[in-house]
Amino acid sequence: MAPPHRTPPWGISLRRPGSSGPTRRSLLAGAAALGALGAAGCSRVATASNVKGGDLLDRLRAQGVVRLGIAGEIPFGYIDRNGELTGEAPELAKVVFKRLGVDRVQPVPTEFGSLIPGLASQQFDVVAAGMYINPERCEQVIFSDPDYQTLDSFIVRKGNPLGLRDYEDVVAKKARFATGTGYAEIQYAVEAGYEESDILIVPDQVAGLNAVEAGRVDVFAGTALTTREVVKKSSKAEVTEAFKPIVGGRPHVDGGGFAFRPTETNLRDAFNVELRKLKKSGELLRILRPFGFTEDEMTDLTAKELCGG
Repeated sequence: MAPPHRTPPWGISLRRPGSSGPTRRSLLAGAAALGALGAAGCSRVATASNVKGGDLLDRLRAQGVVRLGIAGEIPFGYIDRNGELTGEAPELAKVVFKRLGVDRVQPVPTEFGSLIPGLASQQFDVVAAGMYINPERCEQVIFSDPDYQTLDSFIVRKGNPLGLRDYEDVVAKKARFATGTGYAEIQYAVEAGYEESDILIVPDQVAGLNAVEAGRVDVFAGTALTTREVVKKSSKAEVTEAFKPIVGGRPHVDGGGFAFRPTETNLRDAFNVELRKLKKSGELLRILRPFGFTEDEMTDLTAKELCGG
């Protein structure tokens, strides 16, 4: 789940690229468990000190627990049916913070749009929600390097009868096109020359799959991660190879990572050191693979690149 590194030129705030707005892949399952765990996560670490680069890491080591801001979104960070914290970001956080000398992680659930305000007000210590890194957010928080990237792919009928591989193909072959509410893929298609008024907007990737299977559209566009997962049990549809949409004449890729308060550069830097080790060893992919991530979602992009400088 995750495309670009720069704010789209059309200026629309979309699910992950923006700091708030309609959820793109939110799930309501486990809401009661989230609320209960949130109530348990109200204690706060002492307020920030004047130490250059921040001393939060030292304080987290002393108390032995780090509070993670999550948004209840599969596969990024959520409470499972057993009431356990999981998702790609929390599982990665468990490994990294263990290496940093912090043995436990504690979820603090909130709405996606409240993650950055909650971080600023010290409701939690780190945002662990697979958050897209973009210039708008980089003005408010500091990010780790991305632990994943996302490309796009299409859901099409079995055999891909129209041979659709990218948005340019969709335009050239006048395919009936659908994508999800608030999805960045709306603008990717428009960028390629598709009329926005001709796009069928559906709630999510499941509805998109249904539309393709029923023959109402020729193609549904989403992230490679979500489309790949949703077609697994379909006998009528398949997913195309992942690709980078073209935006502003350039291939466009998003990356997601962990957010920290701007004063806590020491913690962010220490986190990045361990993240780089996990990437180099291949352990990062092993941690993320159970949540549907593949080699295509691995990235060497940096937060600096995604922040626009």
